[in-house]
Amino acid sequence: MSLMSGLFLGATGLQTSQNSLHTTAHNLSNIETPGYVRQQTLHADMSYNTISTSPAVSKMQIGLGVEYDIVRQVRDDFLDKSYRRETGRSNFYEVCQETTQEIETLLGEFDGVAFQESIAGLWTSVQELQKDPSSSVTKGSFVNTAAQFLERAQAVYNGLTDYQDNLNARVKEYVDKINDLGDTIHALNERIHTEELGEQEANDLRDQRNKALDELSALANISYFTNADGATEVLVEGVSLVARDRVFHMDTVVDEGTGFYTPVWPQNKNAEVFIRNEEIATAYNTDIGQLKSVILARGDRRANYTDMDYNTYMNGIYTYYNPDTATDVTQNLIPTSSSIVMKVQAQLDQMVHSLMTEVNNILTDEKGLIDSGGTPTYASDEDLPKELFVRLGTPRYEYDSVSGKYKYVKEDDKPSHADIDSLYTISNMKINPDLLKTPSLLGNEFMTEDRQVDHAKADALADAFTNKFSSISPELTQKYDYRDYYAALVGQVATEGSVYTSIVTAQQVATHQLSDSRDAIMGVSSNEELTNMIKYQNAYNAASRYITACNDMLERLLDSV
Repeated sequence: MSLMSGLFLGATGLQTSQNSLHTTAHNLSNIETPGYVRQQTLHADMSYNTISTSPAVSKMQIGLGVEYDIVRQVRDDFLDKSYRRETGRSNFYEVCQETTQEIETLLGEFDGVAFQESIAGLWTSVQELQKDPSSSVTKGSFVNTAAQFLERAQAVYNGLTDYQDNLNARVKEYVDKINDLGDTIHALNERIHTEELGEQEANDLRDQRNKALDELSALANISYFTNADGATEVLVEGVSLVARDRVFHMDTVVDEGTGFYTPVWPQNKNAEVFIRNEEIATAYNTDIGQLKSVILARGDRRANYTDMDYNTYMNGIYTYYNPDTATDVTQNLIPTSSSIVMKVQAQLDQMVHSLMTEVNNILTDEKGLIDSGGTPTYASDEDLPKELFVRLGTPRYEYDSVSGKYKYVKEDDKPSHADIDSLYTISNMKINPDLLKTPSLLGNEFMTEDRQVDHAKADALADAFTNKFSSISPELTQKYDYRDYYAALVGQVATEGSVYTSIVTAQQVATHQLSDSRDAIMGVSSNEELTNMIKYQNAYNAASRYITACNDMLERLLDSV
């Protein structure tokens, strides 16, 4: 080997050690940078010069030194995928926990005091009315407390609908964020591909791309892979978001009745991103992502008591297992039990609807006929009794031109959520203005046909409040009266909140463990990097001394010539 070759060999050691020091310094300078992955240098032999190919033992070769082969990221793909999956699941249940906490607040500071007092006040006024049904004072008190009860019920229900609107705004926000992250990943794919056309590794750009994948995994259930060109392609809910050459943006369609956003895929003829009646289970990985959780918590409609109907409920259950034969009623609807807000809306409305219709039917002396499926009719409008709770869009009686009589207008309580005009539902009610002006007209003045005080009607009102009218959910058998129903509803929400809190706590532990495991592999350790710095500095010094020795030898030989 010539002395000049020796100088070149030493120069490769200098350059390689210097580059390794630069990589180590880069790691140390980014030790606090979010998403940064430590970079590791790999050295390799340069090519060999072959002197002889026919020696007795082995080829005679002379090495040309060391080269800076590659700077690689230190990552674990399995931990990355596990971390992103559990992050999405944790965010899913955090939305559920947040929603139940908000509903607890709406229902009255954890124990339902605010609305519970209006129910208790209505029961007290019924008891006073029972004592003296003919008194204008007790009738006026009952009408006023009924107005307060309805006002408070509407305040709670409107609070739930306002929270639905809040969640709805987040749906649009998350869809836009998913699209932005898709654009970011695609742009980084292009930059990485351009920079790595040579032998340079675009590790910092890869860090940015992986950070974008981490953020995207919190929003939706994603899968991804690296294609032959080194680009990362991403699928959301099994549909392509980022392809090699383009981004398929997610879009939203707006429901005209509710204003709710529904995420869709424009490239698939506006197919919905999520299956509405999909079973939510960890085993199927259907409980992943903030976007899906927000949509489920919000629901797809303003629920009312018709959503609590047992047949509708069972039809929804049937849809899970027989989607091809399910009726149009529940086909592609979010089951009420799957939506936290819709379920509470329906349960609250079920109580208020039952109370309002029961009171109206008793006060108008029509309870027996209506309960048996009959239709009250009257010869003239002067005979029409006055109901206490009035529908906004539909009068209680309408004139039938065929029979020449006034007939009771029944509720169209089939599960149709676009038209609620005929329903005795919270959002479609007010107190009869005639009774607010003249409370003495309540219940036909509580007088019988022979002008005796109608104590039986007052007793029927009291009995209605003590009778156990319904359970809080179709799948439960325990029934409650009006006073206990609301307390059971609040208790149910509190229990669900406790369950979600436990799940979130467990998920946070799992996520933190995976995060720590990832950091142990890809995180920068200052002690380790300082050790590497000393190692590469010593290697640099050794190469420098080697070059000095070669230079001295070359100088000695030249001087002796």
